[in-house]
Amino acid sequence: MPGKKQFADDKLPWLHVSDLKGWKNVVGELYNVRAVPQNFLIDPNGVIVAKNLRGTELAAKLASILK
Repeated sequence: MPGKKQFADDKLPWLHVSDLKGWKNVVGELYNVRAVPQNFLIDPNGVIVAKNLRGTELAAKLASILK
């Protein structure tokens, strides 16, 4: 499992949200994360509006939300 240094070294352009507890992560348990990679689009109220979108599907969903 990567640590904080690995996140910094990778210089990835997105926000990393992790408490570094692996499968015991509170948010992972809350959203029922059972595989990696997995992604969720969550609205300001904490409601999942889409999950596991990639490529053009993700771009289209984001465009529709951010109009």
